[in-house]
Order: sequence, then C-alpha cells, then structure tokens
Amino acid sequence: MRALEGGPAGRTTYLVTGYAEARQALGDPRLSKDTAAFFSDAPSRRRLHPAVARSMLAGDPPRHTRLRKLVTRAFTTGAVAALRPFVEQVTAELLQRWPSPGPVDAVEELAMPLPVTVICELLGVPASDRADVRRWSADLFAAGRPELIDAASHALADYLTGLVAEKRVRGGNGLLDRLIAVRDGTDRLSEEELVSLGVLLLVAGHETTTHFIGSSLLALLQHPAELELLRRAPHRVHDVLDELLRHSSPVSTATFRFTTRPSTLGDTELPPGCPVQVAIGAANRDPDRYPSPDRLDLARDASGHLAFGHGIHRCLGAPLARLEGEIALRMVLTRFPDIRPAVDPAELEWRPTRLVRGLSALPVLV
Repeated sequence: MRALEGGPAGRTTYLVTGYAEARQALGDPRLSKDTAAFFSDAPSRRRLHPAVARSMLAGDPPRHTRLRKLVTRAFTTGAVAALRPFVEQVTAELLQRWPSPGPVDAVEELAMPLPVTVICELLGVPASDRADVRRWSADLFAAGRPELIDAASHALADYLTGLVAEKRVRGGNGLLDRLIAVRDGTDRLSEEELVSLGVLLLVAGHETTTHFIGSSLLALLQHPAELELLRRAPHRVHDVLDELLRHSSPVSTATFRFTTRPSTLGDTELPPGCPVQVAIGAANRDPDRYPSPDRLDLARDASGHLAFGHGIHRCLGAPLARLEGEIALRMVLTRFPDIRPAVDPAELEWRPTRLVRGLSALPVLV
C-alpha cells in the first residue's frame, strides 16, 4: 500500500498493490464507486459525457444492482457460448490474411480487429462505423490527455444515442436490441441508461481483450518452454487461461473508488473520503500469493487472480474475453506453430494508456 499526494480533488490517494489487500478492496462495501458524488463539490474543468461519467461501473447498490441484473438477462453465458462459431470464423479470416513468413503485426492484424468485430457484431454496430468506434475507444484510455478523453466520451455517447434511436425504429436481434426490450417486471432501462450501457459494453467489450491477446502472445514468445507445451497441444490453451490472465493482466489499475467511512486495508488505516486505486497488475504478481510471479508457469494454479476484478463489479464480459482469448491463441499456434518475434521484445512499445496495459504493436514472423 502506498500513499500518493496530489490525488483527485487534491486528496491523498492510496494505491493498493498487495493481493490480499486488493481482493479486500475490490469487494469492500465501504469503498464507493459513485464518483459523481465524490466530485460533486469539487471544481472541475472536465466535460466527460454523463453516459461515461455515470456508467454502471461508477455506481453503487442499489442502482448498480438494478442495472447489472437487467444487463445480465441479455448478456448470458449461454449467449456467449453461442458466439464460438462466429469468433472462430472471424479469427480464421484474419489469420488467412497474414503474410508468410511475415513480419506481421499481431496486434493490428488479430488482437485488435477480432474483439472489435465481435462486440460490434454483438451490439449491431454497422461495419462502416467500426473504424470510428475503434478510434474513439482508444482515445478514451489516453493517458495525460483529458481533452481527448472528454471528446471521445461525447463522440461515443452521441453515436450510441443515434444507434439506439435507429434500433427502436427498425428493430433487430442484437444485444442492444435485447437491452431495449429487457425488463424486470415493470422496470426497464431508460434512454440514458441504454446509451451508458451501450458505451460501456462497446468499450469494455474489446479494449481489454485486445490487450490480453497481444500481451499473452508476447508472454508465450518470451517463455519458450511454455510456448512449446502449447505448440504440441494447442487445445490446452483453454486450461491455462487463468495463468495467462494473471501474468499478462490487461487491466493495470481498477477504476476509481473512495472510502465512505473509516476503513482498514491490511494494516493501513484509511480516513473517510480518500481515493483508493487498486493496482490489479501488481496484485496479480504479488509473490506472497504467486511465487516467482514474473515467470509464466502454465502448470501454476492461478485461480483467484484479479484480472476480471472481484465482488459485485467483477467483469460481466469475462466469459466473452476468455472465449476470444482462447480461440485467438489456439488458432495462431495451430496455424503458425513456428511463430517467433520479429524484433527484440525489449524494443516493443506499450500504449500510453490509463487503467489498461497493452502493446502498441507486436511484429512476429510466421
């Protein structure tokens, strides 16, 4: 646990890096995610669109409970499992375009377009709009660029507002259409909630998966013995996803929380009203929980990792991320068993992002 001065609203921020403390913080009801309430009395020049600023991620029960219940009805594990043939088809089409022997950028030619295509198809976003959606989503995570983030939030929310209106008229069978129709008794999603959930699912549905696929492939290339195991048995990718997620967590830091009353994390006393950031990537490499944490060990029991979070805010899209990661890695290793880095991994650049961690590019030879 580290105390960082000069945090949000000029208050000391506590950065949680240990596994036990991180797991506790992620599930602690004394830590609120209602950022609108936290910043209500603080002057700000930010202009995030309300659909982003007040998403389901930035809310507490009972509002969060209600929204998640409604979304879960349309975003089930069964619905995700039914996507397997489509995900395999998209992956195969992407890999067919890879020039042999390369080099080819595995991020640009697989890790990014696969989840973008899948989530856009799931939500009913037309193919002609997907390049814009991809750009706005990337801008939303730009580190140190608040004006770019704010502009992207408005672009995405305005786009989803138009898409929801269009689907109300034309109808369809995509996830967004099911969200429009879903209800719990007399309760249903409002227009603002539909737009907010649409933005959240669109962004969260591909941004982290892109980073997971790219980072996992790099981790395998940097651990030849582990790569060889999967080369010989690509079907085992499904069994080692937890270790890949632990080692190459696509989320570096969980979204903002703050204490609502005096709290204790580990042996640290926290006053009320202080910001708390949970470093997911650090917690997943805590040696007290995972010995030799920087080593990829496909025989390790990595259950309990925090890559998808923990508690009531655990990632709703985890089954889809696992499905896409499994298929992408398995099909790459099956089609290109001799895949190897095209550059020294030390030369690779990581995207200058906040909250998430991913490669800008991953050139490989096949």
